[in-house]
Amino acid sequence: MSAARKRVAVVGVGTMGSQAAWRLAARGAEVVGYDRFAPGHDRSAAGGESRIFRSAHFEDSRYVPLLKHADTLWEQLQQETGRELRRLTGCLLMGPTEHQQMATVLQSIAEHGLDHEVLDAEALAKRFPQYRIEDGDAAVLDRRAGLIRPELTVQTAARRAEQLGAVIHRYTPVREVTPVSGGVEIRTDTGSERFDAAVVTPGPWVNDLLPALPWEVQIRRIISAWFVPTTDAWFGEERPAFIRTAPTHCYGLPSPDGISVKLGLSQALHRPAGDPNQLDRTVQPEELEIFADLMGRYLPDLNPDPTRLAVYMEGYTGSSRPLVGPLPGAENLILLAGFSGHGFKLSPAFGDIAADLALDGSSPQPIDFISTLDRTAA
Repeated sequence: MSAARKRVAVVGVGTMGSQAAWRLAARGAEVVGYDRFAPGHDRSAAGGESRIFRSAHFEDSRYVPLLKHADTLWEQLQQETGRELRRLTGCLLMGPTEHQQMATVLQSIAEHGLDHEVLDAEALAKRFPQYRIEDGDAAVLDRRAGLIRPELTVQTAARRAEQLGAVIHRYTPVREVTPVSGGVEIRTDTGSERFDAAVVTPGPWVNDLLPALPWEVQIRRIISAWFVPTTDAWFGEERPAFIRTAPTHCYGLPSPDGISVKLGLSQALHRPAGDPNQLDRTVQPEELEIFADLMGRYLPDLNPDPTRLAVYMEGYTGSSRPLVGPLPGAENLILLAGFSGHGFKLSPAFGDIAADLALDGSSPQPIDFISTLDRTAA
């Protein structure tokens, strides 16, 4: 069946689903999207006005070709819509030189010829005085990196999909996704509908929607916090984002409003979320202690009293590698889940890969290391 005739459901029109809807509609598929809220909502992981795009990768250099594909699609979506979804300001990657993740960064840079600079402590202090590094640390400036606007991106991708013919059902939770002969059946509160294929991107609701999922996806509650600098260094001519690997993994971005700096933490510092429909969005004072410690050691010119706090959810796998591909025994049901905090920058690439899998059954992108096919554990 040709792409022009194929009916594809997209379950969850958020970070991944909005991009999948765009890529499917661009290829002529008949796309119907479903979301329990509406594109651009802040009930999952895609809130807080900023996320990081980077070309180098801490976790696995095999992501770099996917990042390059995403980079191209970021530019394409901006050109098609006329919206600035991304601003390339650079990203500082910092941590102990001997740490595995810093070694992976340097490996990915060398393997793929990425545009970068290596800064010693003296150069870092002169050029970016807002940061501190310790003896034995390295600082790498990834030049093809910067800030992404998550809410705007999701809404823009969804709107572009609609302009290309997609239909999106807002405030319509999907209750069941069932593989059937030659396709997939989607059940909502208003009834059931059959499709040739479905791209399922349920975010933190993955275990609710797919309770028999053969891989564990743990949903964690993540905190973003905004702090006001006491100097102007954060908002000079260069405004790179940053990621620190160890001893405490954290990241941050100067806010687009030029007033505050957003900080976030890694998986190990987030507690399980529990029921995603009853997320505790209140941040207790003791939960801010780790932020105060980080600022005291590495970001001394940030006022330790936050001006804003927000709570989101993300799904993590045991390997931190996402689940990308068909469910076992259900080749027409394409799952995108468990991105473990690393997905937003790659979302256009994953949306395109989902379109490949739903329409063609395979993708030319190098996804063997994250594919659900023949994967026994995650």
